[in-house]
Amino acid sequence: MRLDSLSFAAGPDGLKADVAKLSDLLGAKFRDGGVHPRFGTRNYILPLVGARYLEVVEVLDHPVAEKAFFGKAVRARQEAGGGWLTWVISVDDLGDYERRLGRDAALGQRRFPDGRLLEWHQIGLIEGIVAERALPYFIHWDSPEDVLPGALASVTSVSKLELSGSKAHVAEWIGAEIGDTFDGVEFSFRSPNGRPGLDAVTFVTADRRVVRI
Repeated sequence: MRLDSLSFAAGPDGLKADVAKLSDLLGAKFRDGGVHPRFGTRNYILPLVGARYLEVVEVLDHPVAEKAFFGKAVRARQEAGGGWLTWVISVDDLGDYERRLGRDAALGQRRFPDGRLLEWHQIGLIEGIVAERALPYFIHWDSPEDVLPGALASVTSVSKLELSGSKAHVAEWIGAEIGDTFDGVEFSFRSPNGRPGLDAVTFVTADRRVVRI
């Protein structure tokens, strides 16, 4: 079990505008991640130290986005102004989560602009990203390691996640203890003033600047 990725929903100015702003803040260049045909979304990605990555995602004007949980969640976050959407944990086996939630993990895929196909299974979006953004969803990568978004070299790292919500509730959800750190990243929690969620993320850039977004 490891912290895999962070999702940021584009705001009213659109995906490319937010990617440009984040690139300036972090001093790093994002890559076109391609389209999620099953979800009606597309993203740009920034690899992070530790085989992690940051994605900036936007919903497409496509009928599938009105049906897929992820597409609907991205649209709702965009319409609220954009910002942090969720965090994601990767695991070797999704079986325990499938049994607990009483359903099979969903297949996800997208094709990079260079034609490579990325595939995975995921579960927990309904409880996390749709209902309570403080809870991560879970992913198991089906593609080889050299295709994964976090496999690319990076000098930008994530150092801290700030969440509004209950630490005990999040720990129960993921099935592991969360101390001051989890998988080498600092975590802090506060009582929610409204809907629980991912409030802020702190990064360390290539030139050792600390950037809180």
